[in-house]
Amino acid sequence: MSHFTYIKTQFQNIIYLEKALQKLNLTKIKHERIKNSLNSIDLVIPQSNGYDIKFIWNNHEYELMTDISFWSQSQSIETFIDNVGQQYACELIIGESQKMDFQPVDDQQEINGSTTLVLQRWNNL
Repeated sequence: MSHFTYIKTQFQNIIYLEKALQKLNLTKIKHERIKNSLNSIDLVIPQSNGYDIKFIWNNHEYELMTDISFWSQSQSIETFIDNVGQQYACELIIGESQKMDFQPVDDQQEINGSTTLVLQRWNNL
């Protein structure tokens, strides 16, 4: 018997979320159009056991939906969400900064697990 768990997130942008998942080497992501919606798409991460992980749009943010009993990732759900959150934050910072003409120069993973981003912008006088 499946017991789905829904975990709230702060992920609101599908583009940044998908890039974050790809940076975590989850490259076989599928898009699933939400019934009765023209604009909303869920992201599906297939698992080899057939119990997929989904990020489902709830009209405000993407919630993680999974059956914890069939979680087959190499890390715990908590670690997975933390890693996705960190990558999502990096993608959000880079994407929104580029809208203000900043360009990423360096991206380093620190020993303590944090990420250092370096962005630059040239003034055209």
